[in-house]
Amino acid sequence: MNFRITRALIVGTMSVMTTQVATAQDLDELTVGYFLEWPMPMIAAKDSGAYDEALGMPVKWVSFETGTAMSAAMASGDVHLSVSQGIPPFVVAVSGGQDLQVLDVAVSYSDNDNCIVNADLEIDKDSASELAGKKVAVPLGTAAHYGFLRQMDHFGIDLSSLQIVDMAPPEGAAALGQGAVDFACGYGGGLTRMREYGNSLLTGEEKEELGILVFDVTTAPASFIAENGDLVAKFLSVTAAANEDWNTNQSEDMLALIAEGSGMDLETARTSISTMKFPSVEEQLSERWLGGNAANFMKGVADVFVEAGSIDSALDSYVDAVNIGPLQAAQDQ
Repeated sequence: MNFRITRALIVGTMSVMTTQVATAQDLDELTVGYFLEWPMPMIAAKDSGAYDEALGMPVKWVSFETGTAMSAAMASGDVHLSVSQGIPPFVVAVSGGQDLQVLDVAVSYSDNDNCIVNADLEIDKDSASELAGKKVAVPLGTAAHYGFLRQMDHFGIDLSSLQIVDMAPPEGAAALGQGAVDFACGYGGGLTRMREYGNSLLTGEEKEELGILVFDVTTAPASFIAENGDLVAKFLSVTAAANEDWNTNQSEDMLALIAEGSGMDLETARTSISTMKFPSVEEQLSERWLGGNAANFMKGVADVFVEAGSIDSALDSYVDAVNIGPLQAAQDQ
């Protein structure tokens, strides 16, 4: 999930990077981090006991509010796996030296991260060149910032011609509504409010075609994955089955389980999950995702963070931060 990066949070994450990782034979239970109020098919599997049954051991679920906190918990050994960790906090941790790896694409939500142009300007993707010279609110150092840069590059907008103001999405939405900025970029509730005042230039699907991704991942320490490959593959297999069930049926019964397990009312969960996509294992392993583009995307995000001063340096490549072995094994189960 997206959030603003601060040095205090980064330092807090990296200060607990030394840990003793349990091997498979040492585990009495698997501890997994997840988010409340983030409706996903795996929530139904979680509450049905499907993970416990498949893994042959109880799974302890621990809720978090940020992906940074997930990184810290995995670094300390308090959590073995994290589901739906956002790419920004993952990139921060890996760039700082933490041995985390991506295991699967938990959810894609490209329509939940975008730039919105004031409706009064009547500018769309066919007239995007008219944005030159305009004022824009962007939450610097976030995936939304990266998406903004990629969209401006796609439309040939010279960044030096823009007046870029660093604003969190809620602030950007307010500024857009007041006419203080011409367009604004953001995510989550802030983006929802932005849409009340304008339109996006590109749909989520159009952004994905350009390689502009907004997605969360399942992550774990590389050392834990190496010692527990079969266990991790079984976990991913249960997740994949839940995703397939939702993608195929989207039943009201399953939605009710997801909503209850997420701590949400039914209609709020319905609205939220309607903007989410859960790629199949085959799609995840393709070049568009974990087969290549995801690592390139991480590099782009990291470079944006370096430029924004959120992290000191980026890795030369993030290819080694993606481990598709367990997901390939899960595909065969």
